[in-house]
Amino acid sequence: MLTRRTFLESSAATALATRLFAAPAGSNKPNAELESLGAVALNEAKKQKATYCDIRIIRYRRQFVNVRLNPERGTGKTLEVPNVADTGSFGFGVRVIADGAWGFAASPFVTKDEIARITREAITVARANAVLQSRPLVLAPVGAYRDRWQTPHESDPFAVPLEQKLELIRSAAAEVKKGKGVFAAGCNLSFRSEDKYFASSEGSSIQQLNLQTYGQVNGTAVDMKRGISRSRRFQPPQVTAGYEYIPIMNLVENAQRVREEVIEHLNAPAVTAGKKDLVLLPSHLWLTIHESLGHSTELDRALGYEANYAGTSFLTPDKLGKERVGSEIVNVWGDRTNDRGLATTAYDDDGVKTTKFPIIEKGIFKHYQTIRDQASLIGEKESRGCCYADSWSSVPFQRMPNVWLEPGKQGTSLDDLISGVEDGILIDGDGSFSIDQQRYNFQFGGDAFWAIKGGKKQGMVSQVAYQSRTTDFWQACDLIAGPSYWQQWGAANDGKGEPGQINSVSHGCSPARFRQINVIVTD
Repeated sequence: MLTRRTFLESSAATALATRLFAAPAGSNKPNAELESLGAVALNEAKKQKATYCDIRIIRYRRQFVNVRLNPERGTGKTLEVPNVADTGSFGFGVRVIADGAWGFAASPFVTKDEIARITREAITVARANAVLQSRPLVLAPVGAYRDRWQTPHESDPFAVPLEQKLELIRSAAAEVKKGKGVFAAGCNLSFRSEDKYFASSEGSSIQQLNLQTYGQVNGTAVDMKRGISRSRRFQPPQVTAGYEYIPIMNLVENAQRVREEVIEHLNAPAVTAGKKDLVLLPSHLWLTIHESLGHSTELDRALGYEANYAGTSFLTPDKLGKERVGSEIVNVWGDRTNDRGLATTAYDDDGVKTTKFPIIEKGIFKHYQTIRDQASLIGEKESRGCCYADSWSSVPFQRMPNVWLEPGKQGTSLDDLISGVEDGILIDGDGSFSIDQQRYNFQFGGDAFWAIKGGKKQGMVSQVAYQSRTTDFWQACDLIAGPSYWQQWGAANDGKGEPGQINSVSHGCSPARFRQINVIVTD
């Protein structure tokens, strides 16, 4: 229940957050008031004889704008169902090491007295944890940074009037719904901002603003006589950017294509099962990269830390530097610096400056994703900058960076991939999938499928999924299109951890060809 007291407290917190995270023109240093608040935690931790301390003060805002066009039962009229959600949170979390163990505590009340109290609470937790700790924590060394960074952007998406956003998504949804046989249509826009301040006893003071922008337009066609429905979706790459990215999405223009292809999909024959060559577009292949290569190269999974929830990995530490995962042309990078990637930022939640590093080189597994307290466990001397928490109230832990597949040789085209296929499938967009707990055996669907016969793209087919094992699949990759075809899609809500947290991550690639993969008929 909203009382006068909670309203006033909320208003005061909003005003404080706005002041703290205001960005003076031309400044490349953190807000002085944020630094003063951060110093409270660091001084209190030192007084209590903690060997390490960091504090994150964070303000989040999320906005989701959606419209759905559905037929009204019994009348045939179209109902427009809009939905707007605008939420936010503000608070801080303190993490310490005392007696060789981690401790963490958090609060939504950002005051100096509360920061001091929460720091003492985190130290109490650490000392309780130390009783169960088998060996003291070892943190990889890190530099000390004083910096301010933000997602490159031209227009704050939260400053754009809601009416303007609704008009756009209504137009796109209406364009899809024009098609005869289109049962329902929808369109949405999503925006997320993360204002974050980080300070540590290692000497860092870092302020960052991360912005994310994404959208989607979709349609569903129904054949009442046959009792079937088919869908088609256009989802442009999700990016770190401002509202200036929205016109580039071309939602209304692509809605016309969605309208035509959803009808074609409804009437498309089922695929013929069997071994087929696959040509996978970036809008589809990103998810296969994410599930089979992204999660399998997380060190905490490989060490069994996620076994009771998210599973383990077939890429155990004894395979590091030895295991052939893909063919010679498969080169995969972990990267928190690439342009517009959802996991792109300047520093991670350990205060480590983010970087790019090889995960797979010429098909061989080379490196895990790591954070500061993991590196020594595999004999490495530095973190790869993969620490992240989804809230000020969440404990930071190892999360996936942007993981991308290196493109093929300059000049290699999508037509080159298709022309070398006698009997195969071209797949666009992601769909349902399943993968085992070791990220080894999998099955993937998609959003749209076209037959390839005699080196030519044919009409649509339906009810397609393919099955393989991670190493078999990537070793079957024999051709990748060149750099001009490279695009990145991603996951805005990748789940992991207990209690569960989400992470945003992008996966880039060019279209790629895979030989003789098992294709099955689904529904």
